[in-house]
Amino acid sequence: MSIWWSLHLRREAASVPLARRLLLGTMETAGVDPEISYDLSVALSEACANAVEHGGGQGFGEASAAYRVTAYLDGETCRIEVADSGPGFPIRHGGCAPALPQAAPTDESGRGLCLIEQLADHVHFRNRPGHGAVVSFDKILKWREDALLRVS
Repeated sequence: MSIWWSLHLRREAASVPLARRLLLGTMETAGVDPEISYDLSVALSEACANAVEHGGGQGFGEASAAYRVTAYLDGETCRIEVADSGPGFPIRHGGCAPALPQAAPTDESGRGLCLIEQLADHVHFRNRPGHGAVVSFDKILKWREDALLRVS
């Protein structure tokens, strides 16, 4: 069995815990180990918070007021994607790959992307054609001992 869901959320702070609770509920129902669920929920919260803060822009119309979260539990892996309609990641000089901002250890913000990289097994940052950023990450799942439902 595979489980997937997709949300179209307004760029409002209240959307972040909503996405997180839905992910945690899905993981609990599927029987995913709580530590794995927690790691993924923190990474999702960081990605959503970035979409809320940076995911819109002037001139992008109604689309900039929203972002999309999609989660897939398929087999032994969970993949999560957060896509917004903002200006996207800055592009590296002379290339097309995103140049991710680096926060200093003493900065009060700006460490979310690094945190996502530490919590997930694989992370991919890219810009959408036109405008917008996409953060996708996945993690190998572990199961609770008492799990009756396993995604496969």
